[in-house]
Amino acid sequence: MATRKAAATLRSNISEAEWETRVELAAAFRMACHLGWNDRLVNHITARVPDQPDLFLMNPHGLGWHEITASCLVKADFKGNIVSDTDATLAPAGLNFHSAILAAKPEVSCVCHTHPMAGVVISATRSGLKILDQTGCVLHGELGYHDFEGYASEKDEAPRIIADLGDGKALIMRNHGLLTVGRDIGEAFTFMRRLIYACELHERVMATGVEISEISQDVKDFTRTQHEKRRANQPYGGPEWRMTRRLAESLYPDHGT
Repeated sequence: MATRKAAATLRSNISEAEWETRVELAAAFRMACHLGWNDRLVNHITARVPDQPDLFLMNPHGLGWHEITASCLVKADFKGNIVSDTDATLAPAGLNFHSAILAAKPEVSCVCHTHPMAGVVISATRSGLKILDQTGCVLHGELGYHDFEGYASEKDEAPRIIADLGDGKALIMRNHGLLTVGRDIGEAFTFMRRLIYACELHERVMATGVEISEISQDVKDFTRTQHEKRRANQPYGGPEWRMTRRLAESLYPDHGT
């Protein structure tokens, strides 16, 4: 973790847009950890640098999500070359498909990948996720599936991950975990929150052993349309994400250093 002096030095050498993205991404890590999404050191959240769109920020290998600060995030290009002045390294598995998604999808500014237990449970079911409430309906039409191929450190898997994600915002990686993308950090975070909630709900309903009451296709279509009207083509979850950031500032005031 960087000292406050190091953080001040970094801030003076980068744009205000990059610094704000660093602070926002650090908040995402702290709150994701607060919500229990992290799996040791093996998950990642990445964000495109706004004024350098061919570069992105990623958590350094070896730090827990509870330790992430704005200044410790590592800047790299889509080939995995680190351009930050740092001795930190990046995990190859996360680097491979995060960089590939950002390179292939210029409209995407953030990629979030997690292994929450409920998500892994649902990823291991043949039938996949069932949408069981109004909150989950936001995922209808946004969710894809990608079959497990082994550790994601193989570069040739990335094109298939991108193809399976398609134009959606969420992906269940079978026997592995969850992935979401967004036009900004808040959208990717909020879609991950909805996806994890939907998986937790499905898991709990399955545990009752009773017959599941599914929402009909027509009602899912209609509810998704309602969500889209509320969004008015804006990134999903804006007000909720601003609330989440305020909570991060209250609970973890050092994240912006």
